[in-house]
Amino acid sequence: MMYRIREARADDMPQVLHLIQELASFEKEVNAVEVSSEDLIRDGFGNEKLFQCFVAETDDSIVGMALVYPRYSTWKGPVIHLEDLIVTEQMRGSGLGSALLTEVVKYGNSLGVKRISWEVLDWNEPAITFYEKKGARVMRDWDVVQLDEKGMQAFLENR
Repeated sequence: MMYRIREARADDMPQVLHLIQELASFEKEVNAVEVSSEDLIRDGFGNEKLFQCFVAETDDSIVGMALVYPRYSTWKGPVIHLEDLIVTEQMRGSGLGSALLTEVVKYGNSLGVKRISWEVLDWNEPAITFYEKKGARVMRDWDVVQLDEKGMQAFLENR
């Protein structure tokens, strides 16, 4: 199946949200997605653009996406974070993931960033193998740390 990679548009966000929900289901977090299409449109295409999104489309639908945003490393300088690289199940193995990752790397290179970073679940061996084959270093000795809204509130209440 033929596809093309392009920068996302605001009117793509309902299909992008569908991909995000598909990923959440794959990661066994089906109820974790709180963001709406409207949030994605505001945050990606409003006055203060918080992310850059690339989509892969066929003639009739969006079948993959990659969403990145800027970060800053105190060791390296400017970097970008790849929040999600999603390929629909029927398109896996088609080269689409490689094409999306290539677009992200080209984008990072054009910005002059020092690193592109992202997370992968430790049980997602196909993704880990894919990333390692592309030259990425999977740092298995690091743990992801997060404070969600509830955690932030509890932190502030108990300080």
